Amino acid sequence: MDDMLKNLATYGYLVLFLYSLGGGLLALIGAGVLSFMGKMDLGLSMSIAFIANFIGDTLLFYMSRYHKTEMMEYLKQHKRKLAFSHLLMKRHGSWIIIMKKFIYGLKTLVPLAIGLSKYSFWKFSTYNALGALIWTVVVGGGSYLFGGALIEGYKIIADKPFLAPISLIVIGGSVWFYLSQATKKR
Repeated sequence: MDDMLKNLATYGYLVLFLYSLGGGLLALIGAGVLSFMGKMDLGLSMSIAFIANFIGDTLLFYMSRYHKTEMMEYLKQHKRKLAFSHLLMKRHGSWIIIMKKFIYGLKTLVPLAIGLSKYSFWKFSTYNALGALIWTVVVGGGSYLFGGALIEGYKIIADKPFLAPISLIVIGGSVWFYLSQATKKR
């Protein structure tokens, strides 16, 4: 455990940056807990996560806007989810760019869907930066504030390892069920 913490403190910032390009929720929670333990700097961790998350979504927007033919191969497998993203955009407007940071499964599809539309790049960038900032403060700050409780939860799961797969199945199944119901043909 000590070796793992030392490696995370050493390479944690790089891992946080790379993981935050595509989402980064677990990496930011881990960085918040490590900051709580004094192994990482919270401000630096949150800054890295913010920048990487902003860059990742901007790249997705750019790829779908300017490389449509290459992206269509990927997107044809996700037509319903893409249509769901468009529906959310119509229903919630630009706020979906902020909200999608907190909804697993939409983080990738919303920037792709918006990039395919005529939505302004600068408007997207503004909402994307605001969303990344809110996401970073809520997740990073929350994991720092609740670091003690998260460490205790880890100890419980370490003592009873059968709880980890059960928890993952329940959480993963819930997310899958929600997304399949939300994108179901009616």
